[in-house]
Amino acid sequence: MLRDTSLYGYVRMNASYDMDADIADSSQSGSFGNLASSNDEIDGHFGASAQQSRFGFTATHSEGVKVNVEGDFYGGDFRLRHAYGQYENWLIGQTWSNYNSFVGNTSVLDFTGQAGWAGYQLRSVQARYTSGPFSFSVEENKGSIYAWDAAESERSTLSSAKDSMPTFTVRMEDSAGAVSYSAAALMKQVSYDDGSDDDSAIGFAAFGALKFQLTDMVTVQGALNYGNGANSYVYLSGANDAYLDGDSLETITTYGGSIGAGISLGGGRSINLGYGMTKADWDDAEDDNIAGVANAQETNQNVFLNYQWTPVKNTMMGVEYGYWDTENVDGDSKDANRIMFAAQYNF
Repeated sequence: MLRDTSLYGYVRMNASYDMDADIADSSQSGSFGNLASSNDEIDGHFGASAQQSRFGFTATHSEGVKVNVEGDFYGGDFRLRHAYGQYENWLIGQTWSNYNSFVGNTSVLDFTGQAGWAGYQLRSVQARYTSGPFSFSVEENKGSIYAWDAAESERSTLSSAKDSMPTFTVRMEDSAGAVSYSAAALMKQVSYDDGSDDDSAIGFAAFGALKFQLTDMVTVQGALNYGNGANSYVYLSGANDAYLDGDSLETITTYGGSIGAGISLGGGRSINLGYGMTKADWDDAEDDNIAGVANAQETNQNVFLNYQWTPVKNTMMGVEYGYWDTENVDGDSKDANRIMFAAQYNF
């Protein structure tokens, strides 16, 4: 028998103006992938979208089982975000990866957010056990193996990559006084099998995140990330987990970080400034003369400055400046400046 049920969500409109290349995705947020492939000779692009809007449903059974289902319209169609059940210390289903924390995130309007935020920053199918500040999970694998499509002269992923075991994570998250903190570690397997040759390697990642409440008005927060063979878990690195040298897998290392500050002006108004970056180490792949590596993204970084306000209860409006920059292994780089406006009503 259901004891408590609720419907929640928000209606959101984003509008953006790209002063340089058009790097907007379907929600009008920025994209490093779009920046890397953009024609930077064409300036000035406006767009608007309500695809970030979402709704969700929660229900709690009389026996204590909680169920949550949530979706949005990112990409133009309904997209499942959360679908899980929770009983006491156990959670099973799809929700935020356990290898994830929002502690070090600065508030931004851009749906994509800062490079180098802590962990995966997306959702994963998992089984999770939580005890106090510690949580442990077994999750679906995320990642890819680098390949070069010679026919199309473009970067691709190895079609013979396979998953033979899940990803294992552990996280600690807590607070003490004016400090909130989180740390996590992850282990996964990277493998391939083309029927003739096969190989596997162990990938791992770790992050730490902190938030300091300096005064009643000011917070400073940030995160540091490291990955080797688990680079989908270094947020917005864009790097593969490994590459194939002959018939042997060689893992790729990435690192990243973010830092930001928030100032509450009172009356539901705030100013937020944040910077984030990631860097992938392709040196070994270059030394091994792997085709196409010169065109791989090596460094991604972005900066956001925004002003947000709440004109009435449950309503947020904001305006934000964003700067995006990406650089390839060969030194070719692209950057873009953009302005975003957002309006959101929560229910």
